[in-house]
Amino acid sequence: MTTKTALITVPRSLDDLTFEQVLDQLALHSPEEKVTVDARRCTFATPFGLTALLALAQTRTEKPAFLPPEDLDNMSYWTRVGFFRYAEQLYDVAGTVPRIASVAESDLFLEVTQVPQGENAHTVVKHIEERTLRILTKRLNLEPRTLSGLAASVSAACQNIVEHAGCSGWMMVQSYLYKRMQPARSVVVIAVCDSGVGLRRSLEGSRRQPANSRWTDAVALETAVVNGMSRLGDPSRGQRLKGFRGYVYGHDGKLSVRSGTARIAYAPRWDDDVPLKENLAPFPGVQIQVTIPGGATT
Repeated sequence: MTTKTALITVPRSLDDLTFEQVLDQLALHSPEEKVTVDARRCTFATPFGLTALLALAQTRTEKPAFLPPEDLDNMSYWTRVGFFRYAEQLYDVAGTVPRIASVAESDLFLEVTQVPQGENAHTVVKHIEERTLRILTKRLNLEPRTLSGLAASVSAACQNIVEHAGCSGWMMVQSYLYKRMQPARSVVVIAVCDSGVGLRRSLEGSRRQPANSRWTDAVALETAVVNGMSRLGDPSRGQRLKGFRGYVYGHDGKLSVRSGTARIAYAPRWDDDVPLKENLAPFPGVQIQVTIPGGATT
């Protein structure tokens, strides 16, 4: 008897907003159902898109299939930034993935990196902080204190995965010229994604958790990102997310955080994202994207 496979289509451009199209399709199928993630027509993916695809695979009971991009340049990029290094473990990837010889560490991106559980987690998180600071310093003309603070916030977000998620997660950093801004500016985009317990469960037991009233994913997001509240006796997750918000506000950047069925965003003038979305398709864990611009490009 042949098992029916559900086809999940990846949009042509995959980012923190269009990933909702993937989750809307996924919500129609139970975690036990076999799925094929079809990225053949995808021509662009942000760090959020790539890391979220890996987190998606972790949520499936049966190993999903994956159809990689048909565009050779795009396929080469996904390989170069390390996506297939992990995708080949989490998916049954169709076809042959191109192999690229190891290259020197780049000042343009920190490749997709697994944030593990276990003994070597501290070493990995420290490496992430150092590489992130190097990219921020090279690509953005911001004051050293801000750059160090941003790198430390990235490290803290990854440490949250180690301490709270209950499973490994993923992160990536990418710098590029953002032409939607006028004039165009260099930006650094940071993504940290996991498919763990999520903010609402992580914050259970907090003194700020509403008593005898609704306690939803949206309320948990606002509690953590706006108020900086963390678990009782643990000043970690909430304060660290609130710290990201401070850097975004101070430097014309953008922050989006998704957890469970809700998504919160702090968007600058150059972006038209909405502050809060509720009743989204469910997806476990916490997914963060931060965009920080540098100076104008003449």
